[in-house]
Amino acid sequence: MSLLPPPAPARRLAFYAFAVCVLAVAAAVVSFVQGSWLGIVWVLLAGLSSNMTWYYARRGKTRAGSGSVTG
Repeated sequence: MSLLPPPAPARRLAFYAFAVCVLAVAAAVVSFVQGSWLGIVWVLLAGLSSNMTWYYARRGKTRAGSGSVTG
């Protein structure tokens, strides 16, 4: 049995968005190395997922500090 509480939904979403951001950056690097301009799409996706990571991380931090029971 784990001593840690389960992660809040916002923190879990922040983790998933961060994973998408890292994968999009890797895909952009590979795409540009291969000489494809499709990497621009991957860069845009990385920027979007980065913003989502910050949003959900701050949202989870704010909700955890407020002590709200209902979320």
